[in-house]
Amino acid sequence: MALIRKRRLTEQQQRRIQQQQKSRQEDLDTSSDLEGLVVQHYGRQLEVQALSTPEIHPEKPVVLAGEPEPSWKPIELGSVWRCHTRTNLEALVTGDRVKWQADPNTGLGIITAIHPRQSLLTRPDRYHKVKPVAANVSLIVIVFASFPEVAPGLIDRYLVACASADIPALLVLNKMDLVKENDPILTLVEEYKNLGYEILLTQSDGDLTELAQRLAGETVAFVGQSGVGKSSLINTIIPDAAQKTNVISENSALGQHTTTSTRLIAFGENAALIDSPGIREFGLWHLNIENVQNGFPEIFNLLGYCQFRNCTHKHEKQCALRQAASAGEILPRRLESYLRLIDEIAEAQQKN
Repeated sequence: MALIRKRRLTEQQQRRIQQQQKSRQEDLDTSSDLEGLVVQHYGRQLEVQALSTPEIHPEKPVVLAGEPEPSWKPIELGSVWRCHTRTNLEALVTGDRVKWQADPNTGLGIITAIHPRQSLLTRPDRYHKVKPVAANVSLIVIVFASFPEVAPGLIDRYLVACASADIPALLVLNKMDLVKENDPILTLVEEYKNLGYEILLTQSDGDLTELAQRLAGETVAFVGQSGVGKSSLINTIIPDAAQKTNVISENSALGQHTTTSTRLIAFGENAALIDSPGIREFGLWHLNIENVQNGFPEIFNLLGYCQFRNCTHKHEKQCALRQAASAGEILPRRLESYLRLIDEIAEAQQKN
């Protein structure tokens, strides 16, 4: 039996097919578009919450006697629909505001357009590509605790990412009831306060009224090391969130990853929480040196005052940054964190 070879398409044929697909998408009637919000991402499919309903609702098919009940999903305000996207749209993420169409017969929908984003939180993935995490975030909550052991360098990375995305940051020291007197983490809290960052203290299973009030009206992304209690905080603020929690491994002292996909959870009036998968390392290679400088405002104000224009800030005697660190004007820890990130980005740029 002869094998049938798959015909290879010429570049001209491929362009023609792509143009035909684009034309079919553009011919899609958008008069019945609805407003929606992406609340969860599943690869090529997304879950969209209906923010509006059609002026004329589709009518459910009439079922004659003896016929099976047809599949039917009414278009209701707040209902969630599994949707595909038009082929010409950019990659969508949780938090995106979109226009979409619903098919009550199948219970599925199609996203036809995306509204301009107010902000976009990104991070590099394992393949060294920039991966969008969440859109239209108005506040990033950086959660940390004394156990698992806090990593100040990771907090600095988050703050650089916040500054790069132009999203305000709120530092939350969780599990305050486990912090002992003279714990070094209290010094860390004072350091960030003196730098002008907003900080709240919370306790395990404690009253979160102050935190809930701060989150009112915001679209919030929670980030932080695994095991610091992000999901537990969300469970307390929103009891029906059904977030999974896990117990910190006593052997490794590292948190176990519990959240598998970024999801948006409605909270109060016009507010939402976005819970993203826990990450232990927040690479910033996709940013540039200027982005890092903006994430260290106390250091940025001293740049340009060194004796040498090409100062590395590592060994030069007349280095304004090293002199400021020695005089206690800036934190030596923050300077080391800054230089480490600058080196990381420079090395990544050389590889590319």
